[in-house]
Amino acid sequence: MKPANQNARPFLMWATVAAVAAELSLMSCGTSVPAFPQNPPPAGEAAAAGFGQPLPGLTPQQLELFGEGRDDFLEVETAEEGLGPIFNGLSCAQCHSVPTVGGGGFINEVRAGRLDASGTFHEPPGGSLMNMFSIPPHLAQEIIPADANVVAFRRSIPLFGNGLVEAIPDEAILALANLTAKPPGVAGRVHRVADVASGQQRVGRFGWKAQHATLKSFAGDAYRNEMGITNELFPQENAPNGDEALLALVDRIADPEDLPDPATGRSGVDKFANFMRFLAPPPRGPLTDSVRQGELVFHQIGCASCHTPSLTTGPSAVAALDRKPVPLFSDLLLHDIGTGDGIAQDDARPNEI
Repeated sequence: MKPANQNARPFLMWATVAAVAAELSLMSCGTSVPAFPQNPPPAGEAAAAGFGQPLPGLTPQQLELFGEGRDDFLEVETAEEGLGPIFNGLSCAQCHSVPTVGGGGFINEVRAGRLDASGTFHEPPGGSLMNMFSIPPHLAQEIIPADANVVAFRRSIPLFGNGLVEAIPDEAILALANLTAKPPGVAGRVHRVADVASGQQRVGRFGWKAQHATLKSFAGDAYRNEMGITNELFPQENAPNGDEALLALVDRIADPEDLPDPATGRSGVDKFANFMRFLAPPPRGPLTDSVRQGELVFHQIGCASCHTPSLTTGPSAVAALDRKPVPLFSDLLLHDIGTGDGIAQDDARPNEI
């Protein structure tokens, strides 16, 4: 089995990424970090059009948590605060900024590994994620292993409305997986994950492989894996290409690095989760005759078999999340539609997405 992305192009793209990383040699081996473009402002045309706004119906206290979380989401991390030693970005907003803060992004995350003749994925030492930057750059820079025959590029997924997605009961997603009326070839399956935030087996729903069930788990994973900042959920630092001896040499900040604010009791992971939880879904345009005709065709040809037009949240102490419709156009299940990236994560297979 040869995945669609197993060709020369990913390696050429990675060479370009590596060339960019090489420019970090201008950075000292101390605590300075590369001069990335500035984060986008929280307001602008996209925000004015309704993107990046808080959920309607939030209380003043919840709005305050949303604003606090957005501020932390925009904050540029430094080596003194625990950035690195291997990382992909300096802030959450660096990867989630299109069309405004909390959206998607243009930065490609790189994953690599090896598929054997049976189609089984083998993760390299240190995991499939290949961090593009390091502190110091030449000593700890990760490289794609020589035996990797799969290289995948993932762009950040928008976060709009994720609080509503989190509030959809596991049972609702399980029910979609158990539908017998779906035509052959379009049935999906649940990704059951061990949620580190709750300590429970949950139904995954966030990420390219539905590898996270809660926003706090998603936030903690990204903080450690994308910025190298350890936290209460993920307290162990990633070793560059799995080299623990090298990690001991370059990791200069005691773990975990993300500690609760003494004034509020909330950590950075808590604040990120609050921002995502209270972030409104993207606005929908006018329902014109053309749109309604398209919706009819969408149902007639079977798109809604997988792209479930709307789900409903369960009971919640947060009124803005309590039994609300979620026009998601997704069943939140894993599907093999020929576009898997060749990377396995937990129970998600290489050909699933």
